[in-house]
Amino acid sequence: MQTVEALEREAADGLELLELAEGDEEMLSDVETALRAAMEKAEKAELEALLSGEVDGNDCYININAGAGGTESQDWAAMLRRMYVRWSEKAGYKVEEVESHEGEEAGIKSATLLVKGENAYGWLKSEQGVHRLVRISPYDSSARRHTSFASVAISPVIDDSIDVDIDPSDVRTDTYRASGKGGQHVNKTDSAVRLTHEPTGIAVACQSGRSQHQNRAAAWEMLRSRLYEMELQRREQAVKDSHDSKTEIGWGHQIRSYVLQPYQLIKDLRTNHETSDTSGVLDGDLTPFLSAALSHALGEDTANAE
Repeated sequence: MQTVEALEREAADGLELLELAEGDEEMLSDVETALRAAMEKAEKAELEALLSGEVDGNDCYININAGAGGTESQDWAAMLRRMYVRWSEKAGYKVEEVESHEGEEAGIKSATLLVKGENAYGWLKSEQGVHRLVRISPYDSSARRHTSFASVAISPVIDDSIDVDIDPSDVRTDTYRASGKGGQHVNKTDSAVRLTHEPTGIAVACQSGRSQHQNRAAAWEMLRSRLYEMELQRREQAVKDSHDSKTEIGWGHQIRSYVLQPYQLIKDLRTNHETSDTSGVLDGDLTPFLSAALSHALGEDTANAE
């Protein structure tokens, strides 16, 4: 909070200098530049102050799954993967691909990314849900408009201080040969590991390690993460239900719509934040949507507390 107050004072000082600089074009330009930078820093610091959840500061996993629709949806899932990778890189985060299953013709059936950096989960947690794309299909010879869906799941990386009790007898383990990138060695043995938590149906997979042992350990960490995220959602939903404020997040319930034809518009259906800069967002300029989601969540929490 001290950082926010310092930045706000800097912005206020800049406004005073702006008045003094009247008539001095060079000084005016310098003050305006400094003022814009201070205001942007203040806004970002205020948003980061909202990241006060118990695991908001943690790294996170992004799991992307293509919906029904074959090549169309698989290509859309790959576009989302690129969007999140680009946003993470621009935000200074490190991104690793834990696993991916390529589509038959194009795109991906699914992929899991690990985003490492302070507040990664806090920033990205609102991306959980179904994302809808409307466009003229590049795979349709008749150039018809198609609607595609992909689901995104966000879960925090949790450390040993958080206890997640998993009965090993509830978990089915499957091994298979990795099919993604990683060199020839990944295809010679059944090094990839998939874990399925049968009571919940949650399945995770890892193929990025060079051995089955590494992939098994990483898959268990992901499973703990997904089950912990499920518990967080259960708690949040219980609070919302008690105030008759339900938010549906599931297949068939979109959180954001990306329309590329016949017009260009990306709109978040929860916050109503929208932009016509579709190429910018798909290239990773996602922060305005994430910021709007943080502010929206704060408003809902305040309303529920009253």
